[in-house]
Amino acid sequence: MLKAMMAAEVGDDVFQSDPTVNALEAKAAELFGKEAALYCPSGTMTNQIAIKVHTNPLDEMICDHYSHVYQYETGGYAFNSGVAVNLIQGTNGKITAKQIEEAIKPVYDWLPKSKLVVLENTCNKGGGSYYTLDEIRPITKLCSDKGLELHLDGARLFNALVETNESTLDVGALFDSISICLSKGLGAPVGSLLIGSKDFIREARRFRKVMGGGMRQAGYIAAAGIYALDNHIDRLREDHRRALELRDCLESLDWVGEIRPVQTNIVIFDVVEPHTAETILEKLKEGGIQASAFGPKTIRFVTHLDFDDEMLERVKESLTV
Repeated sequence: MLKAMMAAEVGDDVFQSDPTVNALEAKAAELFGKEAALYCPSGTMTNQIAIKVHTNPLDEMICDHYSHVYQYETGGYAFNSGVAVNLIQGTNGKITAKQIEEAIKPVYDWLPKSKLVVLENTCNKGGGSYYTLDEIRPITKLCSDKGLELHLDGARLFNALVETNESTLDVGALFDSISICLSKGLGAPVGSLLIGSKDFIREARRFRKVMGGGMRQAGYIAAAGIYALDNHIDRLREDHRRALELRDCLESLDWVGEIRPVQTNIVIFDVVEPHTAETILEKLKEGGIQASAFGPKTIRFVTHLDFDDEMLERVKESLTV
């Protein structure tokens, strides 16, 4: 990847003249059967741009209460787009067409207008849970029937697709816009892509600029994204296997409480008294092991490109001491 970055041909992406960025955007658009794509520094930016393009002030977005766009983007839907949020209590971050239909607001002067549905696949706070195409299709039909836009926060989408063996082209046909992250399991150092129609991306480019996302010789980092898409998708299965091994280890420990269902590369679990997330994480940190607190009693492990089998064994040993 580093060699590909250093050999990249670059230009000025603000003027759409960086050939490597253009190649990455074209590759992503073709992958999902869409007309165009836009390279951005982060998945938060791609999501926030999508919300901005799809909505007007006083509209609302419908999403699960675990959604990244609600939990971890600093209330950007309100700050950037002036929209409300309509939260659904789904199952491990997943919502259904029936739940969405029941959440759509009637048209009254005193209510925001239901305009956008956002799905997250896989869902981070839901423990890496994923949708299948059969679960998404009824949502797509409902949105079409009700005049709602449908955006996919696909930060870890490829983790879902290696489990379902489903096609990116089929995914692309179900959404108005899609965000994919190159710097999660795919292992690029930076960057996400927003994918959609030419008109959608033309407007998205303007909002990328106003959000400070216009980049110059970005081909150096875009080359890493091309390399990741070409080389790092199938290997995601290794991350999933290691996550399952971590789950199996945790199940044997008396200081571990509930473990969320492990479907991809995320393991979320609770600790029992007298332990706290902080005390366990401090112990792990002493051994050079990094993880995240997801609450006073909850910890998240994520397996990834730079976490190998030797490291896995070190973690298991540390957990059982």
